[in-house]
Amino acid sequence: PASIPHVQTPALQITAPERTVEPLQDDRLSLAPGDTILLVVEDDPHYARVLIDLARDRGFKVLVASRGAEALELAKQYQPAAISLDVFLPDMLGWTVLSQLKHNPLTRHIPVQIITLDEDRQHALARGAFSFVSKPTTTEGVSAALSQIKEYAKPRRKRLLIVEDNDAERMSIRQLLEHDDIEILAAETGAGALDVLRSAPCDCVVLDLRLPDMSGFDVLDQLRSDETLAGVPVVVFTGRELSAEEDAELHTMARSIVVKGVESPERLLDETSLFLHRIITELPIEKQRMLEKLNSSDEDLIGKTVLLVDDDARNIFALSSVLERRGMKVLTATTGSEAIDLVQHNPEIAIVLMDIMMPQMDGYQTIGVIRQSPTFARLPIIALTAKAMKGDREKCLEAGASDYLAKPVNTEQLLLAIRMWLHR
Repeated sequence: PASIPHVQTPALQITAPERTVEPLQDDRLSLAPGDTILLVVEDDPHYARVLIDLARDRGFKVLVASRGAEALELAKQYQPAAISLDVFLPDMLGWTVLSQLKHNPLTRHIPVQIITLDEDRQHALARGAFSFVSKPTTTEGVSAALSQIKEYAKPRRKRLLIVEDNDAERMSIRQLLEHDDIEILAAETGAGALDVLRSAPCDCVVLDLRLPDMSGFDVLDQLRSDETLAGVPVVVFTGRELSAEEDAELHTMARSIVVKGVESPERLLDETSLFLHRIITELPIEKQRMLEKLNSSDEDLIGKTVLLVDDDARNIFALSSVLERRGMKVLTATTGSEAIDLVQHNPEIAIVLMDIMMPQMDGYQTIGVIRQSPTFARLPIIALTAKAMKGDREKCLEAGASDYLAKPVNTEQLLLAIRMWLHR
């Protein structure tokens, strides 16, 4: 059945007294071929222990990682059936981990359940998360979510519905997307699409906004108000330019929007394979190449201006050379006040990398001042933290950082985070 991404249950809080905790024992030493593996990415040992027990009850073997970097390695090495991912990790935000899992053809198909706050729900789903559990959560809620992801991870052909009234357009979408791992259904009207979805659950829908009987907005409205269909991922594929209001409204209703045009075939293949959890390495080679070209390109970085704020010249030198090689223009500041001045006088700055530990005015204060101006409310600021203590991460985000990475910064992770913020 279609995923129902959000499980709500009465609030029985999972808490445990603060105490020193013996290391968690996962199942990596007792894995056998054919085991269904769940990778739990969680740095709160009490919560991880609850998850391990519930997952084992559901028939999973469990691997545990407390850091994002370790999770990415385990996912590649063990190819788990599913991943449970907390958003607050010591070395990077769970969003960065999700983004890296979804950019790697070896791990992209693995369903990821995100554990985070309710307001992040749409953000999680649009980035390819399979489902969503809000904190504070309940034992029943987690159990239900684990059962659902286990069911979803069973091998089967996924079903894709194309809603498009133009025959030629429909045929070309079918040719672009089809392979023997999915079954493709088609509908020419909004009403026809709703009938198909109500009679047979689908795993993803490609929806044209212009239909003969109703607009794509109406179709999305009806899906949203039907509990059994509200979780179906929809990729809107439209030939017309959207107004800012339409774009904003669609982003709350659909997982992704692809405007027909230059990059649209690759983007459409990319977005649908993300939401169908297709195994990229098993697709025909020319489709793999299309995706590889799209996902490894630095197009989003070329010519963009980045501001590096760090009081250590060596860090600035190391990061500048990495970013300049990717075609970015780099401005640098060694103090908070210098950074604020540069942001105010250089409207072309597209993203800021902010060291947190600086003398006089630290990164928290600097970000706070930048965020006071409505002009910079949406400027992506990635905080670079030397010691990622639990409190520090929350402090970074409370101060107004968009993201954080722990130092020493891993180049690949930094580039992915920058791509992710600039791509939007």
